[in-house]
Amino acid sequence: MPVQTHRLRRNALASVAVAALVTTGAAGVLTQPTTSAFAQSLSKNPIETPDHPPGSFASVVDKVKPGVVAVKVKLDDSASSDDDDGPGGQGQQNVPPQLREFFKRFGQGGPGGPGFGGQKRQGPRGAMGSGFIISADGYVVTNNHVVDKAKTVQVTLDDNRTLDAKIIGKDPKTDLALLKITDGGPFPYVSLSKAAPRVGDWVVAIGNPFGLGGTVTAGIVSARGRDIGAGPYDDFLQIDAPINKGNSGGPTFNVGGEVVGVNTAIASPSGGSVGLAFAIPAETVQAVVDQLRADGKVARGYLGVQVQPVTKDIADGLGLDKAKGALVDHAEPGTPAAKAGLKSGDVIETVNGSAVNDARELSRKIAGLKPGAKVDLAYLRGGKTDTATVILGALPNDPKSSSDRGGMSSDGQPRLGLSLAPATEVGAGEEGVAVMEVDPDGPAAAKGIEQGDIILDVAGSSVSKPSEVAERIRSAESSGRKAVLMRVKSPKGVTRFVAVALNKAG
Repeated sequence: MPVQTHRLRRNALASVAVAALVTTGAAGVLTQPTTSAFAQSLSKNPIETPDHPPGSFASVVDKVKPGVVAVKVKLDDSASSDDDDGPGGQGQQNVPPQLREFFKRFGQGGPGGPGFGGQKRQGPRGAMGSGFIISADGYVVTNNHVVDKAKTVQVTLDDNRTLDAKIIGKDPKTDLALLKITDGGPFPYVSLSKAAPRVGDWVVAIGNPFGLGGTVTAGIVSARGRDIGAGPYDDFLQIDAPINKGNSGGPTFNVGGEVVGVNTAIASPSGGSVGLAFAIPAETVQAVVDQLRADGKVARGYLGVQVQPVTKDIADGLGLDKAKGALVDHAEPGTPAAKAGLKSGDVIETVNGSAVNDARELSRKIAGLKPGAKVDLAYLRGGKTDTATVILGALPNDPKSSSDRGGMSSDGQPRLGLSLAPATEVGAGEEGVAVMEVDPDGPAAAKGIEQGDIILDVAGSSVSKPSEVAERIRSAESSGRKAVLMRVKSPKGVTRFVAVALNKAG
């Protein structure tokens, strides 16, 4: 509330003036009031270190602004205007598809509702966002949702040159993409920070909000480790630097000029900045970009367990001092976890000596490692700590790791793009198989199947385990069917039939 803050400042100044008048002598001459230690401290110039706000951000901006670009995209014919992140578009404001449920949960509606623009855009399909150059030869980082359905991509540099770029790789799970400028160079570039920012640190965001390229805003890191329901590896920075539509993919810098995050989403009932923005931390960006640059895809490690957080009640029941760790609900047969001897009821405490605070952190740590990596786990069983060495597998149903299998999962099953678990084992009901994760590029997602749905029947037969779903799909494929009919129940209890095309090997 700016007005109230302004008034408070005026009142404070008025108090100082009154204090000065009290010291006026009998002759009406204003005498000098006693100078307090606080007043003395105000007279000194603060040292410009990360612990103090600089007198100006201009030096930082001059240093890094040439490395920030505007990303302009022409969308393919299948793209919806809801994906538009550019000026004049009426789609969702800086919202990748996996974030829409987050905003619905906070009462901000969906497409056409508050915070989402309201109407479908007419005319040529296009999108705009932001990005930043990370190497002299022209590699550019941006958001996956900015370029996801791109037909062509161009970047506009700070010197107003517009150059063509190609997509090197995309990672929907973290909403990151890597581009490469195809002509010219060398280019000015910026570096990713190796140190995580602290809550309260000053940050500067530069981007292309509403098509106004080269826009600079400033604020602080409001929080770290935010889980906003965007995906399985959420670990967002929350910042209050004003971020708006078109800032997606742009950098947030520390006062040293290093990128600490990639701006990805805002929460707003109006579509404009209300000081609640989310950025992917530099540590995640570095790990994903390294793989995209080397392989054009991201391969993630796979342990093969269903886990849940250790609550205080669970900790009391297990005799733990603290509610920390990841409780194993189930180790899938044949997975690396099962082969290493992990069982239901085990509490995983560390990965390679690094503490695991909760189930989500375990997922992030394992996903940050490549398939084939050797991992040392410490876990609690029956009140005693034990260890196991696990060789990680490849994440099943990952669109990248399984792409060379012609649509087949790691065990040769037809791939629908779903990660499944028995509903009874994840607290999702007494029947069916729960959808834990959906590949946004898979055939199931194309038919509207979402995380949280329950698959009740496949090809006319009821199912209770993922293996039964795979069996029914294999049977449908062997009989020559082009699609499989499934009966699916939504989290609201609505049941529907869905025909999903079989993604066969070929």
